Amino acid sequence: MLHLVRHGRPLVVPDRPAATWELDPAGFDAVWALRESGRLPERGAWFSSPEPKAVDTARLLTDGEVGVVDELREHVREAGGWIEDFEGVVRRAFADPAAPAHEGWEPLATCRSRVTRAVGGILTTHDDLDVVLVGHGTAWTLLVSELTGRPPDLARWAALRMPDLIVVDA
Repeated sequence: MLHLVRHGRPLVVPDRPAATWELDPAGFDAVWALRESGRLPERGAWFSSPEPKAVDTARLLTDGEVGVVDELREHVREAGGWIEDFEGVVRRAFADPAAPAHEGWEPLATCRSRVTRAVGGILTTHDDLDVVLVGHGTAWTLLVSELTGRPPDLARWAALRMPDLIVVDA
C-alpha cells in the first residue's frame, strides 16, 4: 500500500515562497494524533519531500529513517508573496496543466511527471513493503490521478487537512 501524507500546518510567511515554510509547532498535536491513529503502517519505507514542513512532519510521524527525495517537492511556486485567490489560481493550473497558472509557477504537467517518475522508482525498489510518502496536497492529487487513471479530485484537494492521509493500493 502507498500512504500519502500531507504535511502538517506550516508557519506561513507571506513574503517567502511556501517551499521554505517550516512546520508550525502549534500544529504538532495534529501530527502526533495521526501518528497514534493506527492509520500508518507499523513497518514500511518512509520518504519525504525536501521542503522543511514535510521533513519535519515525517520526523514527528516516525522514529525510523526517512529518505529525502527532491522530486517529491510540491508543485514549484517560486514567486514569493501572498496570493489572495490561491485556490482559484491552483484550480486554473488544474484546468490547463501544460501552462503556468501564475508567474514563477511550474506547469502542473511538469510536477505530475516529476512526482510520478520518482514514486514509480520508490515503489519498484520497495515492492515488498508499505511505502509512506510525506509531502504536499497538489502533488498527491496529481499522483493519485495518475495511479488511478481518474481526473484529479479537486474537491478532495480542497478538503485536505494538515496533516492528512490518502491511501492508494499501488
